[in-house]
Amino acid sequence: MTLSAEARERLADVVALQPTKNGELQSKWGVESGSDVHQYLESELKEYYYRDEDSLIRATPEAVSLVGGEEAGDASVTVTAFQERVIAVLPDADDEPDSVVATLHALRETGEDPEVDAVRSALRSLAEKGVVERVQKTVPTYRLAVPRDQVNVETIEAGT
Repeated sequence: MTLSAEARERLADVVALQPTKNGELQSKWGVESGSDVHQYLESELKEYYYRDEDSLIRATPEAVSLVGGEEAGDASVTVTAFQERVIAVLPDADDEPDSVVATLHALRETGEDPEVDAVRSALRSLAEKGVVERVQKTVPTYRLAVPRDQVNVETIEAGT
């Protein structure tokens, strides 16, 4: 997706202000309402942002790389403690990806005993955040989207 100069500038704002809210971007961009911010994000920057568990706006690792934010290639992501454990057992970015079931078994080898739906949900959420890559084969498989040493993980307290 090619971004206009305005979209690139606004994406840089998202990267610089993250985690942020519609109101913060509304002030920064000088638009009428938070709804206008949401509409712009969805129409122009949909591939480059997501909302975290607290509904705060965050840039994907690709967006950070695109606008040159953070240290070269490092990706910061806020995750639950369970998602952090999922990241720990996933194959690296250049390895063969694992299926949901293989990830479940890898977690069980560490002493965890999660439900398969919890693993599937964690993988989908991590893929939406851009830190995990979904590779479609006969069944979906997953691996880290970036080298493990380039991901800074912040853990929040939440359910699973």
